[in-house]
Parts: sequence; structure tokens; C-alpha cells
Amino acid sequence: MIDYEKVLSRTVVDIKPSGIRKFFDIANTMEGVISLGVGEPDFRTPWQIRSAGIRSLENGATRYTSNRGLEALREEISVYVDRKYDAKYAPESEILVTVGGSEAIDGAIRAVTNPGDEIIVPQPSYVCYEPMIRLAGGVPVIIETKAEDDFKLTVRDLSEKITDRTKAIILPYPCNPTGAIMEREDLIAIAELIKDTDIIVISDEIYAELTFGARHVSIASIPGMKERVVLINGFSKTFAMTGWRLGYVCGPVPLVKEITKIHQYAIMCAPATAQYAAIEALRNCDAEVMRMREEYDDRRKIIVKGFNKLGLPCREPKGAFYAFPCIKSTGLTSEEFCERLLYSKKVAVVPGTAFGESGEGFVRASYCYSLDHIKEALRRIGEFLEELRG
Repeated sequence: MIDYEKVLSRTVVDIKPSGIRKFFDIANTMEGVISLGVGEPDFRTPWQIRSAGIRSLENGATRYTSNRGLEALREEISVYVDRKYDAKYAPESEILVTVGGSEAIDGAIRAVTNPGDEIIVPQPSYVCYEPMIRLAGGVPVIIETKAEDDFKLTVRDLSEKITDRTKAIILPYPCNPTGAIMEREDLIAIAELIKDTDIIVISDEIYAELTFGARHVSIASIPGMKERVVLINGFSKTFAMTGWRLGYVCGPVPLVKEITKIHQYAIMCAPATAQYAAIEALRNCDAEVMRMREEYDDRRKIIVKGFNKLGLPCREPKGAFYAFPCIKSTGLTSEEFCERLLYSKKVAVVPGTAFGESGEGFVRASYCYSLDHIKEALRRIGEFLEELRG
């Protein structure tokens, strides 16, 4: 009988499953659960985008595309990134279309990582960065961002973690789960710190269009930074296209060339139907994006006000679509809070520790759900807290 302990990769075995999926999977087995757990827009993909995908199928456009992605799509990405974020990329050599932002992150990390290289990761942040670094043979170096800094990556903390083995910095802003953003002055300070090094910035900007009160600034637009930035974005959050699985990488030719090589062997090309739909999204859907962002803003205000009223201090998230309330006053750990809330009141939120140990004492609640959904969840959480305190 085969001994799987000898067969399986120790690196993979030692990686913990996603803390987000754990509570989502439990909630799926229960009746009547109100979930604030998954970061998936409740909006349908705008009709004109779906229609473009349908037309491509009707026209028989179902073959492999170029490894880099459709030329027309790369051209639209180039125009879009320049228009939105003041960063110019050549569609023929500096842009790669990927299967979602996750593939783009994985490819970027693998393309720059040699065994033992250090990659700096601010946390709390999205769950994939640390495991992907380990899978590439790198060493994650964690910076615990702080609530009093609005969960921003500060130059003070960053400078303390840079060594001669530092290869790259993950810049996950707007941030999942905290809703933090980096403003221009924050990015200028980081640029000044690393300008004379060979450190690469992997900038995950998947929530770039979902900011409130301040327009997103890409670090690639800061003078002198484009040559050292891998800009990652996609269509899932902005255009409510999660199931279409489409993202992209913009970056310097030497980096994009190697990321493309990984993509060629692992993926071949992104789905053709999604690519044709994405062209329409970039060309003609600004108004749809604005409408969705305004709705998210209404939900954001309700959920933040609700948590604060319940006695769970919640800073104002300025980006993405997550609130990150502090639950330390309950005396429960993040994991205990989420488990007891789910089983007693059938409300699913995610423990802050799913996003790094510095998330202890917080939970993530997504507000990409309807107002009725959010209000009912807050009502049940209020009941839970009353019983807990009573």
C-alpha cells in the first residue's frame, strides 16, 4: 500500500488551507445562513459584457488565443491603465493576460524568486501571498501593519525588514481584508526608500476601482518606479466578473517575458470568451462600474455605522469591499467569535487570523451583499453580542 507521507511535497503539506474557504464551506452545509464571508460581488456581470461573450461564441471564436492574450485586449488594457492610473505599457511586450489575478500573482512571484530569497508581505492581507512565496522556494518576511496606521505599510516598518536578501515587496492595496489604501505621499516615501536597490514591487491592484473618497494611485505612476513594478489587476471585482477568471500583468519587458514563459507552460492562454467580453468591459463600462461603486459606498457606510453602534470598533475602509471590525472587547479570539456566531446565529464572517497572525482580534465582513442582507446580519450579530455580554 502506498505511503503518501513519502509521496507528497512537504512544502505543500505544511501549507494551511485557506481560512476564508473554511467558514464558507461550513456555512454551505447549514440552512438559513447569512454570509458576509466571501468577497464576490452580488451584481451580475453587466449585460453588454455578457453579450460580447455570447457574440464571440456565436461567431465561433473558441480557439486558443496568443499566449499573451488577444492583441485587441492588450491594446485596451494599455489604454485603460494609462487613462486610469497614469502608467504607460506597450501592449506587444509589457502586458500579459492571465487566468485571474491569482495566476498573475503566482507568476510574478515565481519569476523573481530563487531559493532563499526574501519577499516582504504586509499583513493582514490576502491569503495567497505567503503560500505562493513558499511554493516558489522563497522566504516570506511579514510586516504586521497596525490599526493606528490605518493598516498602511509604513516606511518605518519597511526599512526595518529590508536585508541584502530582499528580492521583492508585495503591495496589496487597496487591501483585502482591511480596506486600507496607500495615498500618493505614502508611495513616494516607499519609492524613495528603494530607488537605489534592485528590489521589485509586486503591486496587487485588483480593487483599484473600488476606492471611496480618494482616487487610487498606482505605485507604477510614481517617477522612477515603473522599471521595478509588476502591476497586477483583473476584471473580477471591478466588473463583477469573478467566474470569467481573467486578470493581467503589466511590467518591464524582462519581467513580463519570464512571467509569460511560466504562463505558456502552466496555462497556455486565458479563456477566449472571457477575453472578448473583457474588451467590451474596458471600452464601454465606466458607467456600470460607477453605479456599482456608489452602491458599495452606501453599503460601506451602513456596515461601518452598524459595527460601531454594536460596540465593535470599525475603522472606515477606504477601498475594496470589506469592513474589519475589532472584536477584542468580547474576550473571544477571532476564530472563537466566528465559530460561535456561525453556529448560534447563522452569520458567517471570516476570522482576521485567516489573513495573518496580526489579524487576531478582528474579523472580516464583506459588504458586497445587498443592504437587506447586511442589515439582517447586523441584527443577528447584535443578538449574539447581547447574549454574550448578558
